[in-house]
Amino acid sequence: MIYPISDSAWVSPVHVVPKKGGMTVVKNDKNEFIPSRTVTGWRMCIDYRRLNTATRKDHFPLPFMDQMLERLAGQEFYCFLDGYSGYNQITVDPEDQEKTAFTCPFGVFAYRRMPFRLCNAPATFQRCMLAIFADMLEDTME
Repeated sequence: MIYPISDSAWVSPVHVVPKKGGMTVVKNDKNEFIPSRTVTGWRMCIDYRRLNTATRKDHFPLPFMDQMLERLAGQEFYCFLDGYSGYNQITVDPEDQEKTAFTCPFGVFAYRRMPFRLCNAPATFQRCMLAIFADMLEDTME
């Protein structure tokens, strides 16, 4: 998924943020109960703002949730699919992999698969899903 890279003009910094888990209730200094999220670990986030600013935007239309729900309403059967690690199933063109480079205490690495936080990732993922399910969408969804 990632590999070491010696150098890239597009190296992005990494930030580590708390990964939030379920809700818990804690008392504050006024003895009031306050809902709070527990920290269950740490999440690595790559700051691709510089790359995203320079990237030509893909304006592929993303579906609106209310329109999708309207199309599903009243159907006899439903099927739910989990796109587990969906972005990680999409390869990055070898010419563009160096643009996904990031630096961390262990070195500089680049992605072979599509990472989160790239501005065109949602459009790329949607285009891929439509290509996969195109023959089913119009036949099974009115």
